[in-house]
Amino acid sequence: MMESRTVYFPEPGNKNTAKTLEVAKRRAQELGIETIVVASTSGDTGLKAIKKFTNHKVVVVTHTTGFQAPGVQELTPENKARLLEKGASILTTTHAFGGVGRAVRRKFNTYQVDEIIAQTLRIFGQGTKVACEIALMAADAGLIRTDEEVICIAGTGSGADTALVVQPAHTHDFFDLKVKEILCKPR
Repeated sequence: MMESRTVYFPEPGNKNTAKTLEVAKRRAQELGIETIVVASTSGDTGLKAIKKFTNHKVVVVTHTTGFQAPGVQELTPENKARLLEKGASILTTTHAFGGVGRAVRRKFNTYQVDEIIAQTLRIFGQGTKVACEIALMAADAGLIRTDEEVICIAGTGSGADTALVVQPAHTHDFFDLKVKEILCKPR
């Protein structure tokens, strides 16, 4: 048997970032987890994570280019340069739960399986959905292994408010992905 503490925030959002990173770091040390996967739109949360996890492999997953508007990349060039300088890996690619299925929804006004999965995961919170999604994306890119647990950090809107211990999987093996522990999330 294993006991672990879960932190529940009264509200979602950026104000929980520091505590989320603290909780995640403590558990990474307890479990010997070496890889941290963090969602970061502009790069601000990624920079906070790389500062906190100095002895870990940090993978920063951004929004896909065009998410906000055609051709627009929300990761700022300055933050990208700083992340790379500090040793982070950066992944910008199609969202696992929002690729061609989103195009079908927009064109034909009907949902596909990937977006139904995303909506189902949102029952546990936006950060939980994103944490699972970035694990799939990073595994597909070969930036994380599927035979080692990682900690995935994500949030609601901006910043971080959710951290999970995850056994990653590739997108085509989605049902092999396992959420091993919920470290923190909004209540």
